[in-house]
Amino acid sequence: MPAHNEASGITAAIRSVLDQLHPGDRLLVVADNCTDDTANVARAAGAEVVERHDANLRGKGYALDFGVKWLEQSPPSVVIIIDADCIAQPGSLGCLANDCVASGRPVQALYLMHAPPGSRLSVRIAEFAWLIKNKLRPLGSLALGWPCQLMGTGMAFPWAIIQRAPLATGHLVEDMKLGLDLAQAGTPPLFCPQALVTSSFPTDTEGVKSQRTRWEHGHLSVLTTVGPQMIWRALTTRNMSLFAMALDLMVPPLAALVLTLGALVLLNTAWWLTTSNVQPLVVSLIAAALVLVSVALAWFREGRHVVSLGEMLALPWYVAAKIPVYIRLFTKRQVEWVRTKRD
Repeated sequence: MPAHNEASGITAAIRSVLDQLHPGDRLLVVADNCTDDTANVARAAGAEVVERHDANLRGKGYALDFGVKWLEQSPPSVVIIIDADCIAQPGSLGCLANDCVASGRPVQALYLMHAPPGSRLSVRIAEFAWLIKNKLRPLGSLALGWPCQLMGTGMAFPWAIIQRAPLATGHLVEDMKLGLDLAQAGTPPLFCPQALVTSSFPTDTEGVKSQRTRWEHGHLSVLTTVGPQMIWRALTTRNMSLFAMALDLMVPPLAALVLTLGALVLLNTAWWLTTSNVQPLVVSLIAAALVLVSVALAWFREGRHVVSLGEMLALPWYVAAKIPVYIRLFTKRQVEWVRTKRD
């Protein structure tokens, strides 16, 4: 459990894990560059704690690498990673460990984030978008026999894989990059929807802004720099698991996808009016319609308890509010890991 200044909330996360451990299991908290009482709070809650201090190498990846090296003194069969602001729902750790041992591959739990009671509409729409990305898309991949992306928490690894994994990085979306690296090495992650890990979106405005910027900039950076390379490598090596993960990676965040399709529709409309060539416009309209239908089906299946049909009409404003985030991708891109401000 990597933790950076999580004293206020780590006790609940530790208890959710300890309740599921069996004799011989252990919970190791890596208190990474903490300036608060995280280490002492974690010890008081019953966890084994190791502290790391390095002001230059900051980020979750370095904390994970430190923790794995600490475990080399007495290596376990399976390592499960749970973030310090997450709750492992009952029975989840057992499902992850069993699937990990049976497959010999990394296993990803279903990781959901919920809008706290009383959250404003934009946060609840974010919860709906999260459902699409972290539940419906991985379920589709599972039905097709494809692997899934790693989601950063609720991840189980055989010791032989995690020990040699390239963890020591400050990448903004270190989990996504790790999943691709493992797929390239022949051990793509499996999705285990029976295991559930949950957390809540921050309601603090600064925290929401920081969290979304990190996710969006990190995903789009990997999409543009790593995605095409992975697709080419998968095709040349005939690694279909890597190909499936690379294709999934190339789907931008929902707001970015909608904005891109909207821009293409406008551009192709101008092209049609100028040249009378309607084919590009037809293609972009079909693509936009497919996304619209997919979002509608996702809302009908999973989103009705999160946002009402009337509130879904505010989706264009939610998408428009993301424009400054994408502008900063080119003008002031976030390149360093920054902890999300908690409530």
